[in-house]
Amino acid sequence: MDLKQLEYIVKIAEENSITKAAEQLYITQSALNQQLLKLENELGTQLFHRSKNDFRLTEAGNIYVSYAKRIIQLKHEAYGILNDLANNKTGHLRIGLTPERGLQMFVAVYPKFYKWYPKLTIEPLEISVKKQVSMISNGYLDLGFVTLHKREKEGYEYVHIKDEELFLAVPSSHPLARQANAPGEPPAEMDLEYFKHERFALMFKESTMREVIDELFREAGFLPDILFESSSNHTLHTMVKNNLCCTILPEIYAVEDDKVAYFRLPSRPVWEICAVYKKGSYLTKAGKDFINMASLFWNSPEGSHC
Repeated sequence: MDLKQLEYIVKIAEENSITKAAEQLYITQSALNQQLLKLENELGTQLFHRSKNDFRLTEAGNIYVSYAKRIIQLKHEAYGILNDLANNKTGHLRIGLTPERGLQMFVAVYPKFYKWYPKLTIEPLEISVKKQVSMISNGYLDLGFVTLHKREKEGYEYVHIKDEELFLAVPSSHPLARQANAPGEPPAEMDLEYFKHERFALMFKESTMREVIDELFREAGFLPDILFESSSNHTLHTMVKNNLCCTILPEIYAVEDDKVAYFRLPSRPVWEICAVYKKGSYLTKAGKDFINMASLFWNSPEGSHC
């Protein structure tokens, strides 16, 4: 069985285009098309519905690609197991990172990891939590570092790193800001309902943090007046700092600032920082070591203020 051929067909299916697939694979479109035609001739069936700029899988194509992905993943896992047995410290590790914080963790952790595994190729991808979970499920990531409100019940293994509380952040010019505790003291408690007439900047709707936030507003009994949505907590903090709105921020972003007041919410909402990988898959020693390094970072003073 030609594993390269499997990878070629899977890439065409992913891109829905033989032109884009050829570019990704660094081969000519003509060579890739010949490989596809050769395989279809061997199988006696067409794998793709073709149009000028679109390749869509036929029923046979869907079956072929589903098994091809499994075979490619098995090869990847087998090499990982064999490398661990031989203590080669080689191979390939594909890691998902959340935007902003994930990359900061990687930059801090990687120099030490490289000293342990100088011959291992690591591929960090900065992508959303939901995209990470999807890529892990399909075998495109070995593990991800995610922030979650609720864990998926089936199909994944989780390694808890830490729980992080969410805080209400308001401009220091707001009348209720004077009830905030002094810097260095634990945040005072404030009910969200007192801010039902204020404008909010919030994380975008598809984010896992927004799931927690929406639940908080439901519990408070009102829908927020949303001025702005963002994928960046740094942006949200800046909006509050400039007296434009209120927001909900993870504890790590609740840094001392004379222009922002922070309050603890009565329900003490948290989300979880954890590592995740596919249930039943083999996680290499390198993967486990990277998780341990990331956990030490996020539970250190440096990681608590990244």
